[in-house]
Amino acid sequence: VQLQASGGGLVQTGGSLRLSCAASGRSFSDYAIGWFRQAPGKEREFVAAISRSGRSTSYGDSAKGRFTISRDNAKNTVYLQVNSLKPEDTAVYYCAADYFGGPSPAEKNYDYWGPGTLVTVSS
Repeated sequence: VQLQASGGGLVQTGGSLRLSCAASGRSFSDYAIGWFRQAPGKEREFVAAISRSGRSTSYGDSAKGRFTISRDNAKNTVYLQVNSLKPEDTAVYYCAADYFGGPSPAEKNYDYWGPGTLVTVSS
């Protein structure tokens, strides 16, 4: 499966964005999808993940209460709605696919990664 994240950009503190992860290739519904991010000078961290059906989700501590992950299997797309953005949310956001996996926070479970999309939050 090939993944492409989009929707990043420059936003002010308190603003919102909707990130998209579009997939092509093998059956999209066979994959759990995760979002991760990497800020300058920091390690990549888990943001959110969603099960193959979309019925189960998990969130990293930094995302709880502010971010919402969802998916539309008919459109081969996963979304990450990011609200109440803070400067510390500035990072490159990546989506990744886990074949027949669950909504796991562990990077090692993800088989496929796409290029990221940059989110910059100004203060």
